[in-house]
Amino acid sequence: MGYYKSAEPNKGRKGHFLSGFGGVLAGVVLAGTILPGISDGDGVFDTANAPVETVSGLESVSKVVTTDVTETVDATSAAVVGVTNMQTARQNPFMQSSEAESQEAGVGSGVIYKKEGDFAYIVTNNHVVEGAEDVVVTMADGTELPAEVLGADVWTDLAVLKVEGKAIDTVANFGDSSVLKAGEPVIAIGNPLGLQFSGSVTTGVISGTERSVPVDIDGDGAVDWQAEVLQTDAAINPGNSGGALINSEGQVIGINSMKIAQASVEGIGLAIPINSAVPIIEDLEQKGEVERPALGVTIIDLGRVPAQYREAQLELPATVEGGVVVDSVSPGSGAAEGGLESGDVIVKMGDEAIESVLQLRQYLYNEVEIGETISITVYRDGEQQTLQVTLAESL
Repeated sequence: MGYYKSAEPNKGRKGHFLSGFGGVLAGVVLAGTILPGISDGDGVFDTANAPVETVSGLESVSKVVTTDVTETVDATSAAVVGVTNMQTARQNPFMQSSEAESQEAGVGSGVIYKKEGDFAYIVTNNHVVEGAEDVVVTMADGTELPAEVLGADVWTDLAVLKVEGKAIDTVANFGDSSVLKAGEPVIAIGNPLGLQFSGSVTTGVISGTERSVPVDIDGDGAVDWQAEVLQTDAAINPGNSGGALINSEGQVIGINSMKIAQASVEGIGLAIPINSAVPIIEDLEQKGEVERPALGVTIIDLGRVPAQYREAQLELPATVEGGVVVDSVSPGSGAAEGGLESGDVIVKMGDEAIESVLQLRQYLYNEVEIGETISITVYRDGEQQTLQVTLAESL
């Protein structure tokens, strides 16, 4: 099973990126140019006063072409901004601490979704601002604003920023991602490869809805979460993270977040559905975090426990192949008060079978609430029993 890569903030520097265009333009011959003083063999043309005709007899007509896409982009693109993650450069051991400078660590995108009082609020990806000491927001007109990170959530990969709202006029409207259909046209706006391509527009369709992709959050090679995402063939590249996926009505229906990064794969971009994002955005804006229920235990996938240990120490029946082993229980937690013990193997929560840490986490985060009492079925010393546990807030 492959893991999926965030459309990570661009971490390159401007350098000589644009120098390649010089070689392209050097080989282009400009057509239709009449140079003064060119001889026709009988004399010299007075090009200043001579009438000019095209060889073909066709006239060049300049016309402004507008489409639904251009109108949508005109109305919404100013709400998509650049988000720069600033961090202090790693210090030279011979450098004084006062000499260390904050430098650009990465650039992503963000969407202005609200203006209230003197401030405006921006949603972006957690991985865009992760580790930032300072965050700078760059408006469509190049104006730079210092931003405050109100909150960030690693599980949904969302973050909310606050900036001064005086210079902000355009705010994006959220749509309804639950009514999207495969084949529906969409527009992605963001900053691929950094601010030099700010406000880049790509178009495509919704390729699929309700996709689940495995995510390795802590980098240990194990799946920590299943992200529920929209799939699109609109190009999403490094730097697009946190940008807007927009429907034909100009409404934001997704926050661009990931792409499948394999050499043999093209046109698979992934975005967080806006209906899933809204409650997270509200929590981050108002509370600075997403409140989720917790058991108060540390756990291990049963599949990672050697077979001989399952039989000798856990005394599990051979028929039990999936579950979660309780490694430790926090004193005073809901798990402790409900009677969970180290060495218990959780196989069921409520009416749902639990075969892995991922399933347990998804049940806690998606199915139940803080303060709710749930039944937990465990194996202890080879015997199955059911406990009642009241869920507390995760710390």
